[in-house]
Amino acid sequence: MLISQLKYTEEFGWENVSNTPEISKPTLAIIFGSTQLIKENKGIISLKEKYPDTLFIGGSTAGEICGTAVYDDTIIATLIQFEKSTITYVSEPISKPEDSFIAGQKLVEKLPKEELKHLFVISEGLNINGSELVNGMRSKTPNRIRITGGLAADGPHFSETFTLSENGEAQKNHITAIGFYGKDLRVSYGSMGGWDSFGVERLVTKSTHNVLFELDGKPALALYKSLLGEQLASELPSSGLLFPLQLRVEKDGEPVVRTILGVNENSQSLTFAGDIPEGSHVRLMKANFDRLIDGASGAAKNSLFNFPGQAPSLAILISCVGRKLVLKQIIEEEVEAVESVLGKSTKLCGFYSYGEISPFSPEAKCELHNQTMTITSFSEVL
Repeated sequence: MLISQLKYTEEFGWENVSNTPEISKPTLAIIFGSTQLIKENKGIISLKEKYPDTLFIGGSTAGEICGTAVYDDTIIATLIQFEKSTITYVSEPISKPEDSFIAGQKLVEKLPKEELKHLFVISEGLNINGSELVNGMRSKTPNRIRITGGLAADGPHFSETFTLSENGEAQKNHITAIGFYGKDLRVSYGSMGGWDSFGVERLVTKSTHNVLFELDGKPALALYKSLLGEQLASELPSSGLLFPLQLRVEKDGEPVVRTILGVNENSQSLTFAGDIPEGSHVRLMKANFDRLIDGASGAAKNSLFNFPGQAPSLAILISCVGRKLVLKQIIEEEVEAVESVLGKSTKLCGFYSYGEISPFSPEAKCELHNQTMTITSFSEVL
């Protein structure tokens, strides 16, 4: 498994930023970049011309990860040449969030299942119900197969997101995935947050899928604004990234985190990245710097369960835009925390997202998360 990494800026074009020579015949190019550069296809066309037989996957971000650096306004391309494993690219359009479950099913149905080892997904980030997408994919995926990935982003703007076609073309309203195949491929994953819940737990009294209308019988948006205060309320939906909701569906179930994607003043509703079922309970959450960094380290430790005594070759890091907004100038500390666990020999790439997809643990089912660091690690057994 050979890996090299390139960085594109408008000023300097493509540069090799890895300590290895650029791969001549990559199997896969994983590409994450700013919305504007992805939308305009800047740099990606020339990369596809150079590697016409390479499959591309990726999308727009709220920040790009390469090694222990976090960038804005760049494109990061991680080139991978598999020596024993094979891959398949699939894509599925989605017209509205209500179609997320069916779109997830159709996406997986396009994949050959024999010798399928893992499914890695990059989805449209706004016109989507992430939890229903995951449920749809899971309903058509063999039980032995796990799914990881994330939702494309648009910085703090929440205006438009893009994924890439297999030829590197920017596309809106699409879900994309790579199926990984081969008995010699090792894949592992981990996901952890680090946010603290506070305040009283509230009952969801009216919702439709991922749109929340009422909490404790009161209009959700008005109540949420009153908890944030006047200044933060005026900056919604971006300020909502700093105060996500902890969602508890079952009394003894593992809670998940939900992040706001949009607000509707007319209906006094909040739209989230995943479902907020009626009858569930929610609490506000706030950031703790140390716990966020510890969460990144914990996710890295969890992602090593399939790598006893050795470091993975590649780790794809998908962290939430909310974490980036909170950590600000110390954002690279969470990536450095991952490297301190995985080791310097593991190549790191990734992006800041509008949602992360992963199981909590090796035997758990796949879920949509928000405000987590999610890591997918790969190696080939030679």
